[in-house]
Amino acid sequence: KPNKHQAQPFIIIMNTDEQPPAKKVKIDAPAEEHLHHAGAAKALELAAGDHEKKYDGDIVRKRTEVEEQVIAKEADAELIVESLPKDDSVPKVDLYMPQSLKDVIFVGHLVTDLDSIGGAIGAAALYGGVPASASKVNSETQFALDYWGVETPRPIEDILKENPDAKVCLVDHQQTSQMNPAINVDQIVGVIDHHALQSKTIVTDKPIYIDIRPWGSMSTIIAHTFLTHNRRPSKPVAGMLLCAILSDTLNLLGPTTTEWDRLMVAVLAEIAEVDDIQLLASQQFKAKSKELATMSAPALVNGDQKTFSFDASGFQGDIGFAVVETTEDDAILSRVDELLPEMVACKKEKNLQCIFLAVVNIVKLHSNLLLCGPTEHALASKAFGGNVTMDGALMDLGGRVSRKKDYIPTITSVIKDGWSKPENLGRGLSMVDMSQLGKLEVDPNDPHGNVTRVGSVLDSPEMKGKKTCESADKESEEKKDDVEDQPLTI
Repeated sequence: KPNKHQAQPFIIIMNTDEQPPAKKVKIDAPAEEHLHHAGAAKALELAAGDHEKKYDGDIVRKRTEVEEQVIAKEADAELIVESLPKDDSVPKVDLYMPQSLKDVIFVGHLVTDLDSIGGAIGAAALYGGVPASASKVNSETQFALDYWGVETPRPIEDILKENPDAKVCLVDHQQTSQMNPAINVDQIVGVIDHHALQSKTIVTDKPIYIDIRPWGSMSTIIAHTFLTHNRRPSKPVAGMLLCAILSDTLNLLGPTTTEWDRLMVAVLAEIAEVDDIQLLASQQFKAKSKELATMSAPALVNGDQKTFSFDASGFQGDIGFAVVETTEDDAILSRVDELLPEMVACKKEKNLQCIFLAVVNIVKLHSNLLLCGPTEHALASKAFGGNVTMDGALMDLGGRVSRKKDYIPTITSVIKDGWSKPENLGRGLSMVDMSQLGKLEVDPNDPHGNVTRVGSVLDSPEMKGKKTCESADKESEEKKDDVEDQPLTI
């Protein structure tokens, strides 16, 4: 029985189920009743409804998934954080900690990403070791390191050169094909990962420490282990783990996201004192978008997408508006044929009436708008009236570059003035059934771990050759089909 001076262990009761139990959490308490609410505070302050945020001019957008989850798990997160020690010191009495991981090097995979670096930093802080990088960090990871004031881990080659016999724990991978060649398999004493055991998994002569969980991020595992050992990560470490989870789960929207990822995001946001979780997620995405060539279509369409709700006389429903800010817009515009089907799939999956993707050149202060169907073409033409090319799939928006100041206020004004969807619109790509859209999966062959869509009929040559906007309108005018007997174009 521990005495009153000993740290009391925090216990998380695990269900036999993979997911933690969902709890009903009251989120409508006045903000002044709480001292600190992490991401929930800002969202509650701007609340216009149960699931909305209000902007100037009566513009209302739906909360993003990451905001919803931080708010929903706010009470649980606060209880967990309050039970932790007030600093990151080690309690006098620990639960079992693998001594084989003390003083080892924690390193992620080649083509290293934020989960590899953030997880290595978190694991080193948790177990008492040294974080290392397997390759040069990307722009997203550098953003997180700078944001939280954390030094970039040294290259694994340099550390092993100084200490050739050092022991190594692999994080965020366990395949020899993803391992830095400077590492000898005999040096490996542990693996902390969230990927499937597939070909080229390491083989060791002796038993080693293994912690592999089917969660959305390796950093979720580290964060959870901090809590089960009644340890409070420092603010910079919590921030790095938070950014890593947001990255690997596509802001909690990815197909691998679990309830544990959502809970750990809420807890880490509280510890790191993040008052606007969506702002952090957006800033991180913008940093990531500097390396557009490595990002998949789902990542680009969903990375910085916000949903706005309308209830006007002529139009009711939700409009999704995604933005990609870049210095090289040609790199995005060259992928229009890849992005349009993903926009349609996202539109149907989220039950949106319209979806737009603006590609903004932040150097030239110029933008283009991707239009995936006749409804988008009709609304954008009324709102912006820009020159349209690529068979109606691309509209030049000129110097309009801000979603907050240029795009949404203009669309809102047009809808409030009575705009409604024109009758007898042509049938765009969104005529397909939901069951034909395939599913999102992590590409096992992609070194960046990108999420891609597989099995979608929209990727077939027949559908890719289908005109989306202007030609569909012309076809409609010629045939005058009765749209009531056709699949609804949304």
